Amino acid sequence: MARNASSEHRLPQLLGALCERLPEDRIAAVEHIFEMATGPDDVLVSRFIADQSAAGLAHQLTEIIHAWRAEAPGLTGAGLALALATARSSPRPKPAQVVISGPLSASVPARLTSGVVIEVIRSAATSLLIASFAAYGAQDVVEEIGDAVDRGVQVDLLLEESTQASAAFRKLPKEVQVWHREGAPGVLHAKLIAADRHTAFLGSANMTDRAFFENIELGVLLRDPRLVEPLVEHFHWLLAPGSGVMRRA
Repeated sequence: MARNASSEHRLPQLLGALCERLPEDRIAAVEHIFEMATGPDDVLVSRFIADQSAAGLAHQLTEIIHAWRAEAPGLTGAGLALALATARSSPRPKPAQVVISGPLSASVPARLTSGVVIEVIRSAATSLLIASFAAYGAQDVVEEIGDAVDRGVQVDLLLEESTQASAAFRKLPKEVQVWHREGAPGVLHAKLIAADRHTAFLGSANMTDRAFFENIELGVLLRDPRLVEPLVEHFHWLLAPGSGVMRRA
């Protein structure tokens, strides 16, 4: 009986999907576990999977183990680690990723808002653009922004004046530029973090501890410059003196 063609290629597809989801250091950690494993039923692997807290990641890794056992039972852990390393090194477009705050679903791959915010800020090499309607607490984020300034990143904070959001960032260096909406009936309600022109996080979450850890929030992480550049250009236009939309605080 002929095997289903899609099942024959399930393991490579699952490894590729894992590489698309995780940053380099996390993929390297998975490779290390696979390399030490004797096979798909090694307790080392099952313990590693059980320790994963990111939404849907344990399920994703379990699917890889099931495919390893069904499709390549003779493949060593070192062999699987090499396959994952090969997939990681192959250039591929990075798809958008779902980002959430609140309850986690065990079967839906998603990432947590708090971790994504830090990751995007750390990825900035030259510029960081942040827009938020409200801001309160979020000291880890404030510290990361300060670290970005220390490494020479230009930071622009677009904040809603009526919520006094700028108070959350008062300890940041003077090099940080804070912007408010210029006299208009509407408010600045956008939530965006853009690193350079390559990565952006946008969604419903404000820059607050409740939005990062308690509320039910939804967002998306974009790592495609073709999508990120128009976002950055739009906000640069908003900040331009001739637009009359934003003013320096």
